[in-house]
Amino acid sequence: MKIIIGLGNPGRKYGKTRHNVGFMAASALADKHGIRLSTKAFNSLIGRGRVIGEEVAIALPQTYMNRSGEAVKAILSRKKTGLQDLLVVCDDVNLSLGIVRIRAGGSAGGHNGLTSIIEYLGSSDFARLRIGISKDTGSANLSGYVLSTFKKAEEAILDEVMETSADCCETWVKDGVECAANQFNLKNRKEGR
Repeated sequence: MKIIIGLGNPGRKYGKTRHNVGFMAASALADKHGIRLSTKAFNSLIGRGRVIGEEVAIALPQTYMNRSGEAVKAILSRKKTGLQDLLVVCDDVNLSLGIVRIRAGGSAGGHNGLTSIIEYLGSSDFARLRIGISKDTGSANLSGYVLSTFKKAEEAILDEVMETSADCCETWVKDGVECAANQFNLKNRKEGR
């Protein structure tokens, strides 16, 4: 079974914020495949179903971003799934809106949700799909920026990014992280992103 975790903060207050694009992308994938994220377990909303013929669990941790690792560790322990079958989807303030990047592992890159997951799992050897949220270089308050909503002019780009993110997740499920990286990271370069 593949596990896809969308990172974000629970509650309406955070629903449309930049920091919640992980929730948005995982939800878009679930919607595309008719997977209901309605089961409450492991401090998460979880749904199970099939994506490209493979059994997949999609989860949205309800622990708030900085404690995402608690939920992820519980899910992996219960599902008896290894890190090779885990994909974490999150925002990245250092990537422009419209860019998605998938990689097999690496550092947290200053992302508190990834930091929590790495600490709880004791490893950074899991795939992550980072979604650019366009850094506002004039903003000194990073926390305020990531918790802000998207501007009207950014919403069309965001819709396209959700489709691209779902496609990238599907490729990861079917063909693995290397194939997904070759297809989607290269697409960003070809489009000048």
